[in-house]
Parts: sequence; C-alpha cells; structure tokens
Amino acid sequence: MEYPSKLVEQAVEEISKLPGIGKKTALRLALHMLKQPQAQTTNLSEALTNLRQNIKYCSTCHIIADTEECTCKTLSRDTSVICVVEDTPDVLAIRNTGQYNGLFHVLGGRISPMDGIGPDNVKIDSLVDRVKSDAAVKEVVLALSSTMEGDTTAFYIAKMLRDTPVKVSTIARGIPVGGELEYTDEITLARSISTRTLFSTEN
Repeated sequence: MEYPSKLVEQAVEEISKLPGIGKKTALRLALHMLKQPQAQTTNLSEALTNLRQNIKYCSTCHIIADTEECTCKTLSRDTSVICVVEDTPDVLAIRNTGQYNGLFHVLGGRISPMDGIGPDNVKIDSLVDRVKSDAAVKEVVLALSSTMEGDTTAFYIAKMLRDTPVKVSTIARGIPVGGELEYTDEITLARSISTRTLFSTEN
C-alpha cells in the first residue's frame, strides 16, 4: 500500500496494531482524524496517554478501576459468591446478563505452559488467600473460556481450593468449546451462569 506521507504511514502502522483493524481501516481512521479539529486529535491522544499512565487495578479483585481500593462490597452485591474470570471484559459481559450479583476476581490471564504462563503469572494465589481469609465466601464460580488453557486454569484453581469449605462450581457449557467468553452472546452467557454446575477435579 502506498501512502502520501511518511507521517500517515507511521500513523497507519500504529493504528493497525489494534485488534480487528486492518491497514485499510487504519488509513481511513488516520485520514479522518486529519479532517477533524486539532483539539479532537489532541484530546484523543491525551485520553489514551492518561489511560495508560493512570489506570489502577483493584488490589482485591484486580478489576480495572480508578482506585486500588475495592468498592465491590459497597455496591449491594452478594458477598458469598466470587466469580473468577480471565479479564475485565469478561466481568462486563457477565454483568450485562443481569443474572449475577456477586463479587468478581480477575486472574489477568490463564495458565498456558506453551506460552510460558504458569500459575504464578496469574492472580490465583490472591484468590486462594481471599477465599481463606473471608468466611463470608461460600461459593467460587469458575467462568473461564472453554479452551484447553481455560480448563487447565479451572482445574488448578479447583485443586487449590479443594481443602476449603467453599463450593467450587463452573458455568454450564452453553459456551462453545474454543470460544472466548467476552464474545459470547448475552442469552447464552446468562443461561450458563444460571445453570452453573459443580466443578470436579476427579479424573
């Protein structure tokens, strides 16, 4: 693809690194921004810089937030249930179903030996500590993607919680195998949450 300017080419290269955006779409976006008032481009770049530099993660549930102080328990949520997910988009997807009103725990990824990601690279230890230190927790729901990595992560967490009194359940397999949770439609996800089943570590 030819570009009218090296600056345009540089912008296209960076924009096209975003998920779901190819070179043609990136070019359209870059040319669109050139037609807008300079203040709009400045506001966008400042917002992205501010996002990257100042975003926080809750020290308890690891959800993206404006503060490290956990506010989940102040939102009239069921504190007896913790739903374990891989990342913040999964939290938003489950909340949008309207079928779940408990707490969350964001792992920040999943166990993937092929990618060099082990249990210590995701927030599993803090989940175990959280469950053991909070007597109000009665159930942990594993809402992880139906992939080999998701199943491996769920199995490991279940084993780590096996000696605790909490019930460990998993969302029903209404989600297609190999599918990502954040892309699942809300009806299927709602049904999976409401018909969750106990997670077994038995072979």
